[in-house]
Amino acid sequence: MKFKKDNAGDAIIFIVLLLLAIIFLIPIFLVLMNSFKSRLYISNAPFAFPDKETFSGFENYINGLSTSGFMLSFLRSLFITIFSVLLIIICTAMTSWFIVRVKNKFTKALYYLFAFSMIVPFQMVMYTMTYIVNSINFDNIFGITLVYLGFGAGLSVFMFTGFVKGVPQEIEEAAEIDGANPLQTFFMIVFPILKPTVITVAILNSMWIWNDYLLPYLVLGTRSKTIPVAIQIAMQGAYGATDYGGFMAMLVLAIIPIIAFYLCSQKYIIKGVVAGAVKA
Repeated sequence: MKFKKDNAGDAIIFIVLLLLAIIFLIPIFLVLMNSFKSRLYISNAPFAFPDKETFSGFENYINGLSTSGFMLSFLRSLFITIFSVLLIIICTAMTSWFIVRVKNKFTKALYYLFAFSMIVPFQMVMYTMTYIVNSINFDNIFGITLVYLGFGAGLSVFMFTGFVKGVPQEIEEAAEIDGANPLQTFFMIVFPILKPTVITVAILNSMWIWNDYLLPYLVLGTRSKTIPVAIQIAMQGAYGATDYGGFMAMLVLAIIPIIAFYLCSQKYIIKGVVAGAVKA
């Protein structure tokens, strides 16, 4: 009887999760479907499948690529995402290692400061942040990587700290006896052990930075457009007319890289999150 109850419970959970997955995937499917329809029919029948009359082939993709400066925005977003994620991983991993291994009031306060930063809404600090960034000339593609480092440090330090606590200190002491300095110990001994959490932090921050609209718009404006900003601006026509076909096509092209990156690395997400949470 207990076996049957367990099977029934698992079946209910599976059905609920399947329904939730379908609900989350419906918007993506609608964007993909409408990207192949003529823009004249998208507003009138957004839920209808393309037919002989409404199907436009790859016209929307060609128009979007030619009118929005997509490739330049793509390369700019790629640069910002890669270097921001690298900075976040290296700096927060080293900070977490320092917090765990050097136990004093300063590191304890530092840890709680990072944890507190996770609950502060971005909207609370965005105006002050924009003014400071402009004042110190960080309003460029290099400066914004440091801004992302600041906003992404809280969650990353929290996750890395939990994982570092589970790393045996004896292997670090053995490396020190063999003559390794602290940097060599970290990058040659500790950092490879952090691989699951490194990949998890990379995925979470990559999805956030790649899809972020508000921060690049505030810091870079329209002179150095990232993909979200470029899509929003370029698809606006005269008198408020919007090329929804090109808009949908650009959305599809924009989400392909991050979905591909996620699918290639998804097996590490649960492992990294659980390891960091349990040991924290």
